[in-house]
Amino acid sequence: MKRLLLILGFLPSFIFAQGPRKYVNEFLYIGAGARQFGMGKTGVASTDDVYSAYWNPAGLSQMNDKLQVGFMHNFYFQNIANFDYLAIASKSGENRAFAFSMLRFGVDGILNTLDLIRNGEIDYNRVTEFSAVDYAFMGSYSERKRLVRNYNAVLGWGSTVKLIHRRVGEFARAWGFGVDVGLRLQDYKDNWGLSVNFRDITTTFNSWSFSFTNSQKDILYLTGNTIPESSLEVALPRMSTGGFYRWHNDKFEARGEMNIDFTSDGRRNTLFRTGLISGDFRLGVEGGIRNEEKKYKLLLRTGLYNFQREVRQNGKSGLTVQPTAGFGIEYDRLRVDYALAGFGAGGTGLYSNIISLAIGVNKGK
Repeated sequence: MKRLLLILGFLPSFIFAQGPRKYVNEFLYIGAGARQFGMGKTGVASTDDVYSAYWNPAGLSQMNDKLQVGFMHNFYFQNIANFDYLAIASKSGENRAFAFSMLRFGVDGILNTLDLIRNGEIDYNRVTEFSAVDYAFMGSYSERKRLVRNYNAVLGWGSTVKLIHRRVGEFARAWGFGVDVGLRLQDYKDNWGLSVNFRDITTTFNSWSFSFTNSQKDILYLTGNTIPESSLEVALPRMSTGGFYRWHNDKFEARGEMNIDFTSDGRRNTLFRTGLISGDFRLGVEGGIRNEEKKYKLLLRTGLYNFQREVRQNGKSGLTVQPTAGFGIEYDRLRVDYALAGFGAGGTGLYSNIISLAIGVNKGK
């Protein structure tokens, strides 16, 4: 039943896919990496590892390793859906980096009952299963440069090219293309930073095609459903910006970050909203112990995101927010992170468990 309810929410996005609309390619904006999830889905400003390919490609050139590999699995909505991220990043010299990454968001085991009834007879043996799966294949490049000689500010920039493929069983296919561009200003010791990432800066287009047999079209028509036709879906540009501050000594470390995600597809239920642009605020902190000699860190994280105004049962409007929590363990070049998200989502209980890894090879400068 949970899978059925979730897929019903997806149906309008591909049945009526035509022209600019809200929530196009939303799987691209869920987030990648348990560290960032644990900090309220913030990461635009502080990202400096293999996960930068997702959050802000400008951060790739700030990696401390010559090569990094990252993997995340998100048991989304208590495993109703599965969300995975796989990436590899490599530095070319001290100031350049490349990365290739892949996202997969899928809902599997959806029942296909279009052939359940034939000639007035019900036969459950004709019920099959299909999956609704979204893919994104991304190539990223980044450079950095010290702004003024002997000054501690470093400017990084980068770009990500995205190839998008979406599939709903044998019924629907879509291919899309988009580009992200990011900037990152920080001090040389990584104590503070300011960043901006322009997502879908070229506007991202998804070209949908549909395949239904005549009998399936008849069933859709008789049950009052719209028979979709080939169409073009447009994702408008959005901008994510933020800043972070980091404090540390030989034994302790702490970091705080704030992000704002601006969308340009119309009014959304966010703290800042107009008829054209809406802004979604996100806050996150992490802190814990560190030991440079033994090369380990133990960090706890928490954050807030998805600030919304909600009409309650008493008719009054109130502010709701979703908290996150998590922890990270880092030893030498290996980092393991865990996050729990969605546990404050209006009491639905559809929380998400996120686990991610980052492995570095051949530490650089």
